Amino acid sequence: MSIVATIVIAIIALLHAYFLVLEMFLWTKPAGRRAFGLTAEFAEQSRALAANQGLYNGFLAAGLVWGLSLGSAGFGVKVFFLACVLVAGIFGGLTASRKILWIQALPALVALLLLYLG
Repeated sequence: MSIVATIVIAIIALLHAYFLVLEMFLWTKPAGRRAFGLTAEFAEQSRALAANQGLYNGFLAAGLVWGLSLGSAGFGVKVFFLACVLVAGIFGGLTASRKILWIQALPALVALLLLYLG
């Protein structure tokens, strides 16, 4: 696997770990509310949903780290978790915010292409 693909996948894993922290621990704090443009009231009302979503982002990060730890033997693991990130990014971009297409879906697509080209 190319070094560039490895770096991009690691960045995506770090992003999803960051999403976990934002959604599980900072959702109702000023940093979390600012990141998602939330009012204090809405953040408090949706806290449990956000924590659940954060947990899923953590699983995506863990899967990508697992795939990276396997080296070339983890090709299928990396493809699976990148595909999950891509689908989640497309869905989020269509249903929540177009910004998600650029932050989540596009990097996953680039990583998948790099993985197949490497």
